[in-house]
Amino acid sequence: MELVSVSVGFPLDKVSVMADRLVYILALLALGFIRLLPLSVCFVLGQAVGALLWLILPGYRRLARENLSVAFSGEMSEAAIRALAFKHFTTLGANVASAIKIPTLSQKEIERIAQIENLDAIRQSIAKGRPVLLAINHIGNWELYAQLVFQVPEAHFGTVYQALHNKLVDDLVNRDRRRLGVQTFDRKEGFQGALALLREPGILGVLVDQHAGNSGVWTPFFKRLCSTSPLSATLAIRTNAAVIPAAIYTTGFARWRVVLSPEVPWSADKPEQLTLDINKALEKQIRVSPADWFWVHNRWKTPLPNFLINEAKRGIYLPPSEPDPAPFRIVVRSPNWLGDAVMSIPAVRAFKLGRPDARVAVLCPQKLAGLWQRVGDVDEVIGIDPRESIFATAEKLRGQFEAAVLLPNSLRSALEVWLAGIRRRVGYAGHARAAFLDQVIIPRKKSTPLHHADRYWHIAARCGADAMPAAISLWKPSGKDCVIGICPGAEYGPAKRWPAYKFRMLIQQVNEQLDCSWVVLGTAADSTIAREISHGLPNVTDLTGKTTLGELMDLLSKLSGLLTNDTGTMHLADFIGTPLVAIFGSTEPILTGPRSPRSRVIRQKVECSPCFLRECPIDFRCMEEISMEKVIAAVLENFRPGGEAAYRIGDRK
Repeated sequence: MELVSVSVGFPLDKVSVMADRLVYILALLALGFIRLLPLSVCFVLGQAVGALLWLILPGYRRLARENLSVAFSGEMSEAAIRALAFKHFTTLGANVASAIKIPTLSQKEIERIAQIENLDAIRQSIAKGRPVLLAINHIGNWELYAQLVFQVPEAHFGTVYQALHNKLVDDLVNRDRRRLGVQTFDRKEGFQGALALLREPGILGVLVDQHAGNSGVWTPFFKRLCSTSPLSATLAIRTNAAVIPAAIYTTGFARWRVVLSPEVPWSADKPEQLTLDINKALEKQIRVSPADWFWVHNRWKTPLPNFLINEAKRGIYLPPSEPDPAPFRIVVRSPNWLGDAVMSIPAVRAFKLGRPDARVAVLCPQKLAGLWQRVGDVDEVIGIDPRESIFATAEKLRGQFEAAVLLPNSLRSALEVWLAGIRRRVGYAGHARAAFLDQVIIPRKKSTPLHHADRYWHIAARCGADAMPAAISLWKPSGKDCVIGICPGAEYGPAKRWPAYKFRMLIQQVNEQLDCSWVVLGTAADSTIAREISHGLPNVTDLTGKTTLGELMDLLSKLSGLLTNDTGTMHLADFIGTPLVAIFGSTEPILTGPRSPRSRVIRQKVECSPCFLRECPIDFRCMEEISMEKVIAAVLENFRPGGEAAYRIGDRK
């Protein structure tokens, strides 16, 4: 297949080569210019460039502040973190510029500007015939690590690195290291050379402070889980190497201190513990001089797409002796309708169960707060007042969450979390909102229609959830009395309502065969229908508009059964496990029907159903033709009394 050409007629591969060469030439010129300057001028120039980059790169400025907040939350004020972020940029600039100059200095000049502490930690190990793995990092003027070659001449020195895409620039960066005698091992080419060096025995530097992506072990760093490379632990255990953390601190104007920390003890049967202990050692080193570390690297990056990490490739290492990690905070935007919200509960629970540090908040209309407060795997409920502006909602969320999951498809829900500045925003595209998401979920392709609950679950699955949480039945009706609920309304519109006179006829006929009482459930808007049904019937109690959402849930858990239209109450009862007889007309049970084994759907399929209309434009045949005998038979067969009430959805026993 031919390469696509750009407008000037050059193939894309040639354009890429030319671009690489241009970058190389510019890098070579910059390097040559800086190396002509005295070290003191390099240091000052670097500080100035760092300050300029702080000013013109707001994204990196924000990243540095966010990372500092992760590490020092509760220890530093916001003002102190902002000041430290600026100091980091100037310190980083000074160290990078000085690192370019360092290779031109003589050993005597380097000895005047850099002190090395605890060098005996390396020498004693090598003298015993034991290799040394230096756990190095991006603290301070890290190019000074190469100078260790001259401090222990009896052993070869090498480092593992990740090659740059631009091979010319990569060779430029490594040329000085190799000239000093440092052996460089590209990670992509394997680790046989690095292992051979250690077994001489030699000294190998391995970076330990980079995000390891999908290949890392998830273990704490500054009390927050992050993906950490197991490479250092693997190499050390294979070669019986002493693991010695090293750091380089900026101690003054163009002055540095190279500090070799005490050896990290390890056990061959606990490689993950060594990885964690290296993180702990790194944390101690950073605290010595916070401005020196590379805060513009996203060490606590949220994985894309699977930020639910329980099924991560190398797993999670969080021993019981460790304190609970800092929470990974997820806000889930609830659907606005009660029925849709109930159908989304398994997906919401999956976000809580998907990682051990998850803290899940649900953002929902205030009318649904009572539902989500009963869901055991939800840590917080944030209510939205119907009069609340989108900006007020965004302000409630600002600075509180690492990820936002949008279950409704509305543009407003995407704008809420985008305005709040939440970095990971997940949801289906649609309603012109794709630009406000950074993880767009592609709908599943199926030949048959997908149930709404499965659509919500698909979002969780695409974020790394492994299996839908098991349903927990909360239906435990109290006493031996038979109490049947009736839900004759439907907020969507009259096309979903079985006629009130038919509900009344059913009650009268069932009363002749079953000793039971009835309660009519619904909102205040259903009161007229409820009076039409219950008038003159002594064993029928009208509770429409008289229960809160929480009280309704308690009542549903105690009923012998519920006869209902396609309503939010139907979904709520279905989730609780209350036996159901659900009557469908204008809507489609394949999409929104109940799914509990105790639920039964009754419908009369006609030529115009499902129409999904709010009102029937013709003769309402889909409801009028439903057989009264069929509904009565289902009620008598399906409703049975028993047990005690339960209160929270999703409580883990």
